[in-house]
Amino acid sequence: LRFGDIEDLRGLVIRLQMSNTFYEAAGQNWFTLDSVHIHYNWTQEATFNASEVYAPATSSYHCQHVSSLHKYDTLLVPSSHTDTSANWHITFTDFQIQAFNVQSNKFASASDCATFLTPAILMGLVTSLILLLVLAYALHMVVHLKHIDRYEEHKATVYFPRSPEAELPDKNSL
Repeated sequence: LRFGDIEDLRGLVIRLQMSNTFYEAAGQNWFTLDSVHIHYNWTQEATFNASEVYAPATSSYHCQHVSSLHKYDTLLVPSSHTDTSANWHITFTDFQIQAFNVQSNKFASASDCATFLTPAILMGLVTSLILLLVLAYALHMVVHLKHIDRYEEHKATVYFPRSPEAELPDKNSL
């Protein structure tokens, strides 16, 4: 990618070095982004090794952030601390690349970098587990409730004798 002159950088060029490898276990070719080279001021260079940027050769690779920053899961690592790459932080936002088998100048279906257990999903699972445990404990307590009848055993039975008036038939009912 040639950008030319941008602010203080003269002759900015970004090169993505990729490779294509056949894996017998997968039964297909996979492409890998090996490194990112930044050339600037016509003589300076910063090189970053890429880790975990790969996809099947028939697909494209997509990631929200490909970066050298820790807050974006550091997929780009400076190649050495002696060159100028240690002074750079690089971030590609909404990054999508396809190395091989490009048809009709469009990306193929993407292999995304997002993992299954994102922090939001993980916190949802932990919260659900805690609520499930509380519900199980509450159900356990309800099942083991006992009727309080020990206090009723000691109560004296109250006897109410029937009044003689209640035994006489009602005069109006005849």
